[in-house]
Amino acid sequence: MATAPALTACGSDSAGSGGNGTLKVIAADYGDSAANTSQKYWEKLARAFEVKNSEITVDVKVYSWTEVDKRVADMVKNGQAPDIAQIGAYADYAAAGKLYRADQMLSIPTQAGFITSIEHAGEVSRVQYGVPFVASARVLFYNQKLFDAAGISSAPTSWDELKQAAVALKANGVRIPYGLPLGPEECQAETMMWMLGGGGGYTDTNGSYTIDSAENIKTFEWLRDELVGAGLTGPGSPAHTNRQDVFDAFTRGEVGMLNGHPTLMQQASGHGIKYATAPLPGRKGKSRSTMGVADWLMAFKQNGNRQQIGKFLNFVYSDQNVLDFAAEYDLLPVTTSASQAMRADNDYKRLWRFLDELESAEFYPADKTSWANVSKLIKEKIGSTVVKGGDPASVLGEIQREADAMENSGT
Repeated sequence: MATAPALTACGSDSAGSGGNGTLKVIAADYGDSAANTSQKYWEKLARAFEVKNSEITVDVKVYSWTEVDKRVADMVKNGQAPDIAQIGAYADYAAAGKLYRADQMLSIPTQAGFITSIEHAGEVSRVQYGVPFVASARVLFYNQKLFDAAGISSAPTSWDELKQAAVALKANGVRIPYGLPLGPEECQAETMMWMLGGGGGYTDTNGSYTIDSAENIKTFEWLRDELVGAGLTGPGSPAHTNRQDVFDAFTRGEVGMLNGHPTLMQQASGHGIKYATAPLPGRKGKSRSTMGVADWLMAFKQNGNRQQIGKFLNFVYSDQNVLDFAAEYDLLPVTTSASQAMRADNDYKRLWRFLDELESAEFYPADKTSWANVSKLIKEKIGSTVVKGGDPASVLGEIQREADAMENSGT
């Protein structure tokens, strides 16, 4: 996520009662080529909306995930905020008073239609500013061919069983029994999944950081001693291994197990890998919850187009539009009705396990203005906990102290 820079004063809402004009929309690209760029989805959606609302024009620009957050931040800084942005972080803009509340834009049926756990993840001080767009959940992926060859009859449900499976895979010549990406690409995700499996997490029920909790320290001691120290994570240090590294190795048939999201299904199938999925293992059995990830829509006040924004967003969240986008990229819909439609259709059977896990998923503390910077800290430091001689208590304590300082200073 990008942290928004110092923000300029927002414009008035004086035009909010009007019905005409152009909506400027900035969105992220979920495609990996010109053939499946998200620009196509948004253009089709915008033109369909304009047919029904001829007084409103929708101008959409799609940027890659590596640049879209900064594009929006620069636009806001320069006093040229878009009307709608579909990006990864909203809390800074909400805290600065830049955004409309969800209830100022969305109809009551649209607001009521979101999956509850995801909707709450878009709140700042119990007020919803981030409107969920799509979601994903994480599960354990394993190579069925490698499991069969190693004599492993079922997916592990606990950490002990996961280690036993990793030992058997290694003994059968598997290069990477468990893929543990704690490099800087997305280690905050792998970290959270293991924390949840160990009975911990990033925050408590009050929203306070609990990064150096006893449960989290024990989790990383287990990883250091039982997986990495036992040589069960393959050659090279997990501290320098990125998510895409282990995804790519999985598609080459070199990884026995790893935590993954729905997109890995397409990648694995495209390379002829016979895989299966299972709930994330936990310390004593199935993890109490998995990690969910949501991307967000938000609406800026600057141009005063509240009514037009509301019309467009209510259109965006019709069941078919939600399903079309989710299906295109193997993601999960964020509304209850679209989720039910996906579950009732065998064409989406590959996503049903992810839907099951999403119901109890926990999300990043994206409502915190400090989270983007805390996430950067995790990327810089967490890998050192599992190297030989690593000290999880010291590293997690350092991250905790800096996170608390950020919270207290409002950064």
